Amino acid sequence: MIKIKATVPTLPDYETYIQEIKTIWNTGILTNNGEKVNKFREMLSEYSKIKNLDLFVNGHSALLIALEALSLQGEVITSPFTFVSTTNAIIANGLVPVFGDIDDSYNLNPECVEELITEKTCAIVTPHIFGIPCNVEKLEQIAKKYNLKLIYDGAQAFGTKVNGKAIGCFGDITMFSFHAIKVFNSIEGGMLAYKDETLHKKFELYRNFGISYSDVSNDVDVIGMNAKMNEFQAAMGIVNLMGLDFEIGKRKKLAESYCECLRGVPGIETYSYCKDIEYNYAYFPVKVTEEYGMTRDELWEKLKEQGIGTRKLYDKLTCDFHCYKDRGYKRKTDYADKIKDMSIDLPLYGALDEKNVFYICEVIQSMRR
Repeated sequence: MIKIKATVPTLPDYETYIQEIKTIWNTGILTNNGEKVNKFREMLSEYSKIKNLDLFVNGHSALLIALEALSLQGEVITSPFTFVSTTNAIIANGLVPVFGDIDDSYNLNPECVEELITEKTCAIVTPHIFGIPCNVEKLEQIAKKYNLKLIYDGAQAFGTKVNGKAIGCFGDITMFSFHAIKVFNSIEGGMLAYKDETLHKKFELYRNFGISYSDVSNDVDVIGMNAKMNEFQAAMGIVNLMGLDFEIGKRKKLAESYCECLRGVPGIETYSYCKDIEYNYAYFPVKVTEEYGMTRDELWEKLKEQGIGTRKLYDKLTCDFHCYKDRGYKRKTDYADKIKDMSIDLPLYGALDEKNVFYICEVIQSMRR
């Protein structure tokens, strides 16, 4: 029986949420850009210091729309070490994924990106995996050098900063997910942060079936979808945003405790946090090497027996999923092929008791062969 869960959603004070949603009964508006959605958008803009942003019902629809609005054609260099949403969105837009390798940050390796660029390459679409940012400076340089669009799947990265700047300030577009188990959630929800303000009208069209409302006629300009955020989602986001910095602070302390306790355990490698990055501590990934004496899968099973829930996220690269496997997509994934069998995510969330972190580390130390 699992006693320590792998993840737990962040919930606000019950009464605070009830007070926030009460006015919905006064307006009678549940969706279609109600006052809560507009308030939430303003709060997010102020928090992240990003002017251009739009809200969506979830992160995946936001990423689909981001790629659609850019009218891209050709090949897209991407990481296979990600949730399937990243790859699905690329292929659903008629684009051809080219799978690059990752580096020790678990993110797309910029050197590999440059090796994979051809005359067919139109964009780089890659995640900030585990909330750990990509090498945004190098990827920006490559994108400019080859005139490529740079789109980040920042589903796990809201709240992360690089050199004091919100992670959504980098690239042409960054998508964020506000799914229930993210560091910051609006139950479900998504956001696009972008540089080109002319994209706003396109995003509005695509998230509302492509309908163009005007004084002359109601026409459909593009083939859109229903991707509007509703008022109850926005209300949850509003109250959760108030406590986000506190949540990140708790996670940071727990991550530091993990690092300290696991530092001397042979075969357990923690991520090396950089001083110029303010992490959101979305996950706590570790690598299990041969020196530990058992495989990642064996450790996962042993921890489960001890009542400790962990996750083997991305233990299969997206390019190896059945639906993509035989399509002949190009790949250069040597290091990713190794890391997928080594990485495991230990429990990390604000509600986790630090005593449980010490217990988890003691169990990991005691089981080493």
